[in-house]
Amino acid sequence: MELTERFEGSTGEVRWASFGDGPPLVLLHGTPFSSFVWRRFAEVLSEWWRVHVWDMPGYGVSAKFDGQDVSLAAQARVFGELLEHWGLDRPTVVAHDFGGAVSLRAHLLHGHAYSRLAVVDPVALAPWGSPFFRLVRENAAVFEQLPPFLHEALVREYINSASSPGLHDDVLTSLTAPWLGEAGQPAFYRQIAQADQRYTDEVQPRYPELDLPFLVCWGADDQWIPAAKATELAGLVPNARLKLIPGAGHLVQEDNPAALLGALLPFLRED
Repeated sequence: MELTERFEGSTGEVRWASFGDGPPLVLLHGTPFSSFVWRRFAEVLSEWWRVHVWDMPGYGVSAKFDGQDVSLAAQARVFGELLEHWGLDRPTVVAHDFGGAVSLRAHLLHGHAYSRLAVVDPVALAPWGSPFFRLVRENAAVFEQLPPFLHEALVREYINSASSPGLHDDVLTSLTAPWLGEAGQPAFYRQIAQADQRYTDEVQPRYPELDLPFLVCWGADDQWIPAAKATELAGLVPNARLKLIPGAGHLVQEDNPAALLGALLPFLRED
């Protein structure tokens, strides 16, 4: 899935693409991933929607540079900029992991309206961040100095832990590649260093204000964010729906794409 379009956002160039015709639907990725995780879904969903995918600044093939603001606050602002650039009014939004927090901030703090919102294993509720994640965040400058071969091994192992059965080697290689090299290695630690829970704390009290069709999907075997958080989140949003995906860890799109698509399609297609 090649991102052929470019947009100069407030925190650097964003690469994006769109597929199909119909009502607008936007897919948001999480960390440390990219739009690559939505490649198969974009193809299927483009049968019914005009599907927009993008790599957040600092991720995938979008811009990465020293001093870049890649915080959740910045990503929510850029998402709003993109929605205006695309001219989308009340799109359907599907968001994974940090993308969930980005979509919630853009809606609740910046007033961007959606027709409906589905979140997949979102970063949305305190506390979040694994012991490894916190260790790296507190020592990002040290980890950034790792020799490239050790850095690559660390990133591969970390990304692979998002999957319950483990990822195919080619998928793992594709997800790791953006974090390698002179630009990618510091970018990996930059995004962890800027991952501050205060950005979800700012919106968590406002979840009961959500007044739109809302679906929570969660990998039943998620080791990054326990599935108990799914019930907690669904309980905060009026009339929220909840679907646990069996046999899937945090990276549901790779672990059980058929079940996730089966949960999403009825919700997205209903009148």
